[in-house]
Amino acid sequence: MENRKKVAFYTLGCKLNFSETSTIARSFQDEGFDRVDFEDVADIYVINTCSVTENADKQFKQIVRKAMKLNDKAFVAAVGCYAQLKPEELADVDGVDLVLGATEKFKITDYINDLSKNDMGEVHSCEIEEADFYVGSYSIGDRTRAFLKVQDGCDYKCTYCTIPLARGISRSDTMENVLKNAREISQQGIKEIVLTGVNIGDYGKGEFGNKKHEHTFFELVQALDKVEGIERLRISSIEPNLLKNETIEFVSQSRTFVPHFHIPLQSGSNDILKKMKRRYLRELYADRVAKIREVMPHACIGVDVIVGFPGETDEHFLETYHFLNELDISYLHVFTYSERDNTEATEMEGVVPGNVRAKRSKMLRGLSVKKRRSFYESQIGTNRTVLFESENKEGYIHGFTENYVKVKTPWNPELVNTLHEINLTKIDEDGSVRMEFVNVPV
Repeated sequence: MENRKKVAFYTLGCKLNFSETSTIARSFQDEGFDRVDFEDVADIYVINTCSVTENADKQFKQIVRKAMKLNDKAFVAAVGCYAQLKPEELADVDGVDLVLGATEKFKITDYINDLSKNDMGEVHSCEIEEADFYVGSYSIGDRTRAFLKVQDGCDYKCTYCTIPLARGISRSDTMENVLKNAREISQQGIKEIVLTGVNIGDYGKGEFGNKKHEHTFFELVQALDKVEGIERLRISSIEPNLLKNETIEFVSQSRTFVPHFHIPLQSGSNDILKKMKRRYLRELYADRVAKIREVMPHACIGVDVIVGFPGETDEHFLETYHFLNELDISYLHVFTYSERDNTEATEMEGVVPGNVRAKRSKMLRGLSVKKRRSFYESQIGTNRTVLFESENKEGYIHGFTENYVKVKTPWNPELVNTLHEINLTKIDEDGSVRMEFVNVPV
């Protein structure tokens, strides 16, 4: 019996990257490779990169060094967004053998023939215009929930963002394939599916490899709600201008969709939103939040916001701060603006000094803690359903309610990946919520 080759994966960045890593991993398993942990000795290490996080290149170098320490003869491949944007830079890193851009990453097994180390990193990246076909993917086997990709790419031209350069035009999976993937996931005993994409509200565009639309995001949501065997569906980040009232109303009545929305705002100042080329103003955002609250008072609403964008004065920042402070939302993801090559924002005047960006970020992170606390307090005493995770953290098992309250209870392996009705009792000192079972599990 010949020794099977081992492959290990490391994923940086978003939920979409995790779902794509899983798909790439399955293609290796189909070719006869065994998947091992990144901490283990492997013949191939595949690093799925991200262009959004700060210090992407620094992180990447550390991960390559870690792989080389484990096996200095291993073959190292870089794929994903950073690999598309800065292929030569990644190829120059010591130890890297192969760099694949946006269209090539799903064909990685075609490029790996002899696994001998290259003197120089080999680059295969396309002109991003060629990234116009769709590869469906989902992640499974890592946790109690699966990330199901329904859309890729983006046609928006936000002035700070490299994603259209890294992932190409907006395109969607066919409805048929999304539903097939959802069924496959549910057959594996996974209780929750998170819908993911670059701009998922744009779903339907490019379903046929052109701009033709047969379905909308709302129709996708309606169809997924009928799939047997799925207990929970969660919508990941969705643009406020694409989150329509009909979708909000449908979710409020839905069998499987949970009352949790993550809606990027980016700035609470209309002046800055215009400079960012966002496709809405703050008034529309406030309307969306009000609509959700009207039909789902207990919903969890998360917000993305960027601080330190060029031209953001103290007044602009305070506008954002006060807007968010008064808005009935549940938590913030705060991003400090960082310059990206080939984006319009790098040419703009009014660069905000680093220390000011850091101070603004700290203020909004403080506001987020306050918002989350107040949201959790509003849920104490209510009955919710929790899905327990698989990790034993210092003698506790954690889980999330349908409206994204993080709960904890003493570790019991039998609770892993099960749903239970619980009553939320009090907030623990670590910020999570303690609970009691409504029907004590036997």
